[in-house]
Amino acid sequence: METVIKSEKKEVKISFDSPFTIIGEKINPTGRKKLAAALKEGNYDYVKNLAARQVETGADILDVNVGVPGIDEVVVLPEVAKLVSELVDVPLCLDSANHKAIAAALAAVPGKPLVNSVNGEEKSLEAVLPVVKEFGVSVIGLTMDDDGIPNDAETRVAIAEKILERAAKLGIPAEDVVIDPLVLTVGADSNAGAVTLKTIQMVREKFGVNINLGASNVSFGLPDRHTVNQAFLSLAMGIGATCAITDPIKLTSTIRATDLLMGRDTFGARYIGYWREHQPKEDA
Repeated sequence: METVIKSEKKEVKISFDSPFTIIGEKINPTGRKKLAAALKEGNYDYVKNLAARQVETGADILDVNVGVPGIDEVVVLPEVAKLVSELVDVPLCLDSANHKAIAAALAAVPGKPLVNSVNGEEKSLEAVLPVVKEFGVSVIGLTMDDDGIPNDAETRVAIAEKILERAAKLGIPAEDVVIDPLVLTVGADSNAGAVTLKTIQMVREKFGVNINLGASNVSFGLPDRHTVNQAFLSLAMGIGATCAITDPIKLTSTIRATDLLMGRDTFGARYIGYWREHQPKEDA
């Protein structure tokens, strides 16, 4: 199954047979004080730098989130999304819990962005899916509902099914729904990673839809987070994850290597090309 995301100049195909799709996570003020301050001040040069740096290091799509207390997302999200879309060629992932902000941003940018996100809560399904249908775009479906995030894979899969069914009733095809099995930190629950991996496997086998991860969450609170993120991402890719909202600066090399080992990089061209472009430069 193929999910197609588009900007004005570039098309990205997310599928099991294609190289893994990297969605750059850094234009999100959660836990990023400098970005939060820049957004409040209207300092969009900082946003531009984050956008350009992520594309340079391998991002296929850029997540754009402006959720800072005191900011009117209905005004600021379309402003920032438009600015980023004019700066880089890659498509956008419009990230907000406010469906009105999502609609405003979709009206402001060209192409077919990815919406982040809808979930199994009734209020979310009723608010977000009609916007997705109206604009003919794709959406990430989070496997949580009114009872929160389930501790078991089976319940998460049931929520995924609910989201897919409700989307289908509105005429949104399955290929335009990317399921996110949700990743919780293994620092708080040592079984959290295993539950997510099992959910990935079950979603792929039962529905065949594309699967997204917020890959950095798994290591929260742990030392040497990068190593944990690398290991988890490789495992997830191996059993069916097709895209991730993650840090391209730190993880593109791991993703390229995993694609190579999975037979998705003919003659290692993408891996070698990335290494040549980004290898540390020796002192003269």
